[in-house]
Amino acid sequence: MSGCSVMDVAPAPLGVTAPFAPEEFADLRRRSVFECGKWDPQFEDECVLADFALTLEPATWRELAVLAEELARETLAAERELLARPELHARLGLPRAIRRCLRECGAGGGARGAARVMRFDFHWTRAGWRISEVNSDVPGGFIEASSISRLAVDLTGLHLTGDPTHALVEAALRAVGAGGSVGLVHATAYTDDRQVMVHLAKALEERGLATGLLDPTQVLFCDGRASAATSWFRGPIDLLLRFFPAEWLPNTRTACDWRSFFAGNRTPISNPGAAILVQSKRFPLVWDELSTSLSTWRALLPETRSPRDADWRSDDGWVLKPALGRVGEDIGLRAVVEVREWKSIARSVRWWPAHWVAQRRFEAVALEHEGETLHPCLGVYVIDGRAAGIYGRVARRPLVDSRARDVAVLVTP
Repeated sequence: MSGCSVMDVAPAPLGVTAPFAPEEFADLRRRSVFECGKWDPQFEDECVLADFALTLEPATWRELAVLAEELARETLAAERELLARPELHARLGLPRAIRRCLRECGAGGGARGAARVMRFDFHWTRAGWRISEVNSDVPGGFIEASSISRLAVDLTGLHLTGDPTHALVEAALRAVGAGGSVGLVHATAYTDDRQVMVHLAKALEERGLATGLLDPTQVLFCDGRASAATSWFRGPIDLLLRFFPAEWLPNTRTACDWRSFFAGNRTPISNPGAAILVQSKRFPLVWDELSTSLSTWRALLPETRSPRDADWRSDDGWVLKPALGRVGEDIGLRAVVEVREWKSIARSVRWWPAHWVAQRRFEAVALEHEGETLHPCLGVYVIDGRAAGIYGRVARRPLVDSRARDVAVLVTP
């Protein structure tokens, strides 16, 4: 989810294929729904599937993979250090209940993690690659980056950068072994979330793992071990795959042992609740307090400050972001978002600055395609430390949010 200002269109290490033929695109869209499980490829009145693919040279993909893996190593090291530094948690804009839970974890650490997944959002600028954020808590995009991108391979003859669904399934197998069971925890009322977990469940079952689609209140913890007792899944759970945002978990407190997603469990979780420590957009505000080296982060992330320390009211060079924002929601770019939306965001920042950050706008290079200006974002997955593919999105304005189109990012031969 980026905040980027537009410069003149200039060459980038990204290419764009010719548009798919109308009958090809109609077939891709139909198969996306019925074969890939993307049940609603619409946002409001617009299709969110691109009728073309983005292309990378192999050397460019290798460069992105190396940068993402370095970022992941630094992120996990910082997360471990932050777990032992509860005095810094308030500065991250975390809910009080989660801060209290993590503080009680203490130096003993948080929940046991396995099959760690994160996704770094890259943008090409005149100064090289920059990132806008990490999705270290519950990154999505698996359907688009794996199954739908494979349909685009069939149309173009190009190659996948990787298959994050396959990589996650392999990581799950390493964590629990053949014949294990996986609980896929998500907000079951949300179609967008449900389709991701149905997609992953199918891939896990094809490798012989038992799966249960559950909401957090249906996960039972006894002596740190997870299990379920529903009519469709009953028995012990060897691995929990969580697609339920960590900051939502305390809302289930009357019906769920939500604290076990953060600490005290013996069943591994992908991802443990402590991932919220580095998911927060206010993570850079505590960098100078950490001993962890964050050299790659410092090189790639634009300057980030507390709104109290940035002149965002009069300087359009700042982007406003909620600390725990997702899917590009409530990002404030003056002159890009509607005036009413900007005023609402600015009011929230004035009233609750501890839950926001101001980040320097970077000069992202747009692409021209068929008379249209495209603003691409490449979400590079890292799963268990290895780059695993790309979730691509393109927007018509310099803000990658729910209106952006999903696009396959493929490697040239």
